[in-house]
Amino acid sequence: MEVRRVQPYRALKTYLCPGCNQDIQPRAMHLVVVPLDTPDLRRHWHEACWQHRDRRRPGRLR
Repeated sequence: MEVRRVQPYRALKTYLCPGCNQDIQPRAMHLVVVPLDTPDLRRHWHEACWQHRDRRRPGRLR
């Protein structure tokens, strides 16, 4: 896995965090996680959600 930090000035869109199912708003620092063998499955995560992904259960689905 490749994990990249997205700085606020580069975050221009809203993404859905798979850890909490909440929006990541534009201009919010977050992480992009890219599986090396399937880069099309990249996901945008809140940093705290990524750090605690093994202890958290997903939030409510929309």
